Amino acid sequence: MRAVVQRVDGASVVVAGETVGEITGEGLCVLVGVTHDDTPEKAAQLARKLWSVRVLDGEKSCSDVNAPLLVISQFTLYGDARKGRRPTWNAAAPGPVAEPLVDEVVAQLRGLGAHVETGRFGAKMSVSLTNNGPFTVLLDV
Repeated sequence: MRAVVQRVDGASVVVAGETVGEITGEGLCVLVGVTHDDTPEKAAQLARKLWSVRVLDGEKSCSDVNAPLLVISQFTLYGDARKGRRPTWNAAAPGPVAEPLVDEVVAQLRGLGAHVETGRFGAKMSVSLTNNGPFTVLLDV
């Protein structure tokens, strides 16, 4: 699994004019990509890492300050544009494989006590955020 993690001062995701997920104040906006060999165990590992990684102000984690997370599925994280001008998506898991694993990341985070908002899997989403720092980190598990 792969995640692009952005420290934010608020973020939201809109689908067809409707806000489906929103966090306010300090937190993390997390784009999650799934590849073919990912498992529920990797989803749990990613959730633990997201909850405990010390990237907030003062080297705090979301668990330290009860900061919210906005988790959004993002199959394009496994795009490959090394050859030619058109990316391939071969490394991205198909929806029926990826959706339950993204849901598992969210469930695991909530099980750890996190407040988690989400996008809508497979939808055309508009994501807005205020990147604090700016701070962006890539996590692979």
